[in-house]
Amino acid sequence: MTKEFTREDGDLLDALGLEAEPEQTGGRTPREERILAGFEEIRRFGERHGRAPRHGEDRDIFERLYAARLDRIRRLSECRELVEPLDDTGLLAAAASEPPADADRLDDDALLAALGGIDGIGGTDGELEAPPITLLRHVRSTAERKAADDVASRSKCRDFEAFKPLFERLQKELDAGLRSTRPFEMKAEIERGRFFIVGGQKAYVAEKGETTTNDDGKTDARLRVIFDNGTESNLLMRSLQRALNKDEAGRRITEPTAGPLFSDRTQDGDEASGTIYVLRSKSDHPLVARNRRLVHKIGVTDMSVEKRIAGANLQPAFLMAGVEIAATYELYNIDRTKLENLLHRIFEPARLEIEVMDRFGRPVAPREWFLVPLFAIQEAVARIRDGTISGYVYDPHRARLIEQDPGG
Repeated sequence: MTKEFTREDGDLLDALGLEAEPEQTGGRTPREERILAGFEEIRRFGERHGRAPRHGEDRDIFERLYAARLDRIRRLSECRELVEPLDDTGLLAAAASEPPADADRLDDDALLAALGGIDGIGGTDGELEAPPITLLRHVRSTAERKAADDVASRSKCRDFEAFKPLFERLQKELDAGLRSTRPFEMKAEIERGRFFIVGGQKAYVAEKGETTTNDDGKTDARLRVIFDNGTESNLLMRSLQRALNKDEAGRRITEPTAGPLFSDRTQDGDEASGTIYVLRSKSDHPLVARNRRLVHKIGVTDMSVEKRIAGANLQPAFLMAGVEIAATYELYNIDRTKLENLLHRIFEPARLEIEVMDRFGRPVAPREWFLVPLFAIQEAVARIRDGTISGYVYDPHRARLIEQDPGG
């Protein structure tokens, strides 16, 4: 006889930190999300080791668990069809190693142990006996489960090719020391264009929806987050915040910055020349709004950048609007005016032709704004530092620096 699922069963599963699978009314069911999350762990293993997980007593418990899980996904057609869009390394088609006789039991027992919801005791005939409810420990709260589910609820990013160069540049900037990782501290750090590390993967906030306020006065917003493994998730900002706070290895990745230009370190006697700053505008001007991630102001100042941009909304040079700092570079022992002119000449083909009204209603055409991606500015600064800039010009059609034709 088939045992019917009751409300009491649902309450018990909820207390254990598990979920009953509801009818699917839209999107994916929790079971499908768990299958996808499980396959993501197998994919990460494959990326680290260059092969599918294998069975064997000489393997660690996690590899044996992944191998058993992969075997089940291969056997069950509905599971196989679900994860196939994410299988870009051929794990499903890879030859399986010979599973041990206890492979299925290993999968169940190890998975229950990993969940941490039940300290199970082996029963007869391979069954698990549930301990008294007083022995339950490590049960996740509803909020924790919700945060984990939101981060795990991913789908294949169909336009990942547009984001892949961002992650490649990010890694180069981390390797070069232009960026660093810091512990995540506050929700305010979650903004469009920011990078984070959560669940062992780099995450990019590609979109941030309208900010809303709930009945408790707490703000939130819907995000589109792209992960470096080619998946994405439309989760809430507070869910990402909780996931970063719960993840001991969770980090925010800083915005690009550089040390003293033309010098690895500041020497005694070096004279500070100023700072190159790269800014983004918060103007609602239609031209800026349509190209916000490409419109940058490039300038040099002999004061702190924060002091320089104070009152930006009252200055035509800043488009009569607030700005955010995209990157800064400290200068030592260099003529800042000549350097600023050099940068402006490099990006002259992409100078933004824009006109704004000053406080008195007079038209002004600022000259330090350019329609150029941040990575191109970073490359230009790097090539000025290593002395190779003379061999390059900026191509606005390709939106990058290209080598000059020696005969041109």
